[in-house]
Amino acid sequence: MEKNQAFQQREVRIVTEGEKKLLQAQHRLEEAQARDRVKERKARTRRLIQEGAILEKVFPTAVGMDLTELEHELERKLN
Repeated sequence: MEKNQAFQQREVRIVTEGEKKLLQAQHRLEEAQARDRVKERKARTRRLIQEGAILEKVFPTAVGMDLTELEHELERKLN
């Protein structure tokens, strides 16, 4: 292998300070977005649990129903 070819294969890209800061900012943004998605998912889960608890409180027979039965019963009562 020629010396020039070997150098080209091992070439290391030098990242400028500006590029490094840009990459860091992009990663910070991605991390913040990931944290926001987790927060939103946890808030949704909490809301669904609370709504289910309210449903069971006002409609106790819902506890023994499977989801299809529950859906049909709610549609019947609400329409």
